[in-house]
Amino acid sequence: MTDWRPAASAEVLKLRADLFADARRFFAERGVMEVDTPVLGSSTASEVYLASLETRLSGAPIRRYYLQTSPESAMKRLLAAGSGSVFQFARAFRDGEAGRLHNPEFVMLEWYRVGFDLTALMDEVEALISRLLGEAPPARRLSYRDAFRIHAGIDPFTAAPADVADACRELGLETPPGDAQTGLDLILSARVQPALGSGRSFLFDFSPAQAAMSAVRDESPPVASRFELFIDGIEIANGYDELRDPAELLRRTKANAALRERGGLPVPPEDRALLDAMRHGLPACAGVAMGFDRVVMLAAGLDDVRQAMAFPLDRA
Repeated sequence: MTDWRPAASAEVLKLRADLFADARRFFAERGVMEVDTPVLGSSTASEVYLASLETRLSGAPIRRYYLQTSPESAMKRLLAAGSGSVFQFARAFRDGEAGRLHNPEFVMLEWYRVGFDLTALMDEVEALISRLLGEAPPARRLSYRDAFRIHAGIDPFTAAPADVADACRELGLETPPGDAQTGLDLILSARVQPALGSGRSFLFDFSPAQAAMSAVRDESPPVASRFELFIDGIEIANGYDELRDPAELLRRTKANAALRERGGLPVPPEDRALLDAMRHGLPACAGVAMGFDRVVMLAAGLDDVRQAMAFPLDRA
């Protein structure tokens, strides 16, 4: 006999509903429009460390579709079309992610603020978290470079790929040859993130190797305009000063495709709709994705994100 009951208690489900409603009020008060975008898409994220789920449709213009790892592409198409600042609660899907802090299907709260820079967006993220989880001492703000220097003994801006690989081996981690980007992500998770300790912390100004979809500032050395929020050592949100150059987006997509091919991973098709939207013109904006199930988990005082969901994978 199957266990048909929800994984989350009635009290947690009520808290979850209240948090959704409170977040919606937060954005309504700030004039940010709620939108919804498709879960299925003809392309998907090209980042090396993201694994998408595929499905095949009969009678469709193309047969292969992807369950979206985030609503980023479609939301940016809305921005390019003149939507103004937008947010949504999106169902997102990632293969190979299951455990205490992961479920292959989860809720992502994603929003984009036209005219915001990275600092303004960090301020807004902190304001939302304070509203949802309660007031706390101001979040610590530490540059990505300083965090690696202090907690991992490596400079992510100047370290050669071989140095990153050596640091990973010292931690018992394996990375594809020459893939400094994946190596830095692993060091962040295994060494830097746990060292942040309790409370709320922002890491900001990442290495260009970690730019993902963020803009890179032409400094010495160059800096990726990106931040991550951690609460009690758990990653909660990932924000960017958004890349607006379609040529650079195409270059990064091709570079990611080469790394995926080298690692024996499937290579998704180029996101032509997003490229065309960016050629049309993406407004200057900053955007952030927040794992909302993790927010519910923290609000409820739980230690497993699946207990914050009605029906996680084992009960879906």
